[in-house]
Amino acid sequence: MKAEHYFDWAATALCDEQILRDSLEIAIQYDGNPSSTHKTGSEARKILEAARENCANSLGVRANQVFFTSGGTESDHIPLLSVLNSPARTGRIILSAIEHPALREECALLKKLGFDVVSIMPDKNGFVSPQAIVENLTSDTLFVTVMAVNNETGCVQPIYEIADALTKATNGKRKPHFHVDCVQAAGKIPLDLSHAGIDSAALSAHKISGPRGIGILYLARALNSFLVGGGQEQNIRSGTENLFGAVAFSKCLEKFYLNKKNEAAQKRFEEQKEWTRDFLKKLKEIERCRLVPELREDFSESTEARFSPWVVQAAFLGIPGNVMVRALDAKGYCISTGSACSAKKQSRPILAAMNASREIQDSALRFSFGAFTTKKAMDELAEAVKEIVSAF
Repeated sequence: MKAEHYFDWAATALCDEQILRDSLEIAIQYDGNPSSTHKTGSEARKILEAARENCANSLGVRANQVFFTSGGTESDHIPLLSVLNSPARTGRIILSAIEHPALREECALLKKLGFDVVSIMPDKNGFVSPQAIVENLTSDTLFVTVMAVNNETGCVQPIYEIADALTKATNGKRKPHFHVDCVQAAGKIPLDLSHAGIDSAALSAHKISGPRGIGILYLARALNSFLVGGGQEQNIRSGTENLFGAVAFSKCLEKFYLNKKNEAAQKRFEEQKEWTRDFLKKLKEIERCRLVPELREDFSESTEARFSPWVVQAAFLGIPGNVMVRALDAKGYCISTGSACSAKKQSRPILAAMNASREIQDSALRFSFGAFTTKKAMDELAEAVKEIVSAF
């Protein structure tokens, strides 16, 4: 796949081939089970722990707060399912209505088990307010989850303000666990996992050019995992450790994660903001185009800061989204209508939660970009979209 034709990075990023090759060589050289006590296992353990330390350094957290999982979904599930270990085995769970299916569908299952699940609607622009979360707190609220960046609209949610509001509202009493799905945020926007009040966060390597099948669960402090087994990862996530994935994820974070030490990643981020602004303006020149949400038509600096420059959603009135996907695919461009995990479903729950019209829901597309995207390719994509719309 040529990077200039690929605009579905929010589904999965094109891999960094050098990182994957180097990491595989390391995994081949140290091929013992990291949990074995013999020399071969101990050598593999040292590599695993070095990868954990490197991940922690990039993330700005402690190594004992980093747990390797099989991906973003499992990193979401482990803290959420820990509510099943609550003494009362019941209580309230609060989630935003724009969460990824990994959380939305699991919460629906917990509701069937008797938990009081409350879904918080966003405003028309796709943002969840801290006030709306706090207003739904009860004394038995166990868990709150709001994603950092929405995977369809690119809306950057006020996770730090929500964390602060939860801390203030509980005022020294037991605060519910606050979890943040950072799958679309890590390596894409500045992110501070160590912010007080954020209890856990989910990250996924394949969103930042790493391999599939490896994720990170950040935990501010240990929890009582509902999923048990061999006791690996400090009893948080049992199962033989994925040494290749851990090493590759650590290298991807070192290369792509936005922090003060990573000047190259910061420069690329600033470039993408400029390129996306220009791309949005080109789309707006198309008469039948509607940016989603409408707030994205405001190109002020304060408004731009509320959106990830790596994700753009737009609707082209009168043209079904799946038709546009096929038309662009015929021209050699890869895009999607929304989450790959929901690609076979006709419903658009995130847009519905934003109270978008049926016409917008039916015609909305997602364009997403990544580290290897070029300005030239984005210009060509905008022109291709214009040609297709003109043909209808």
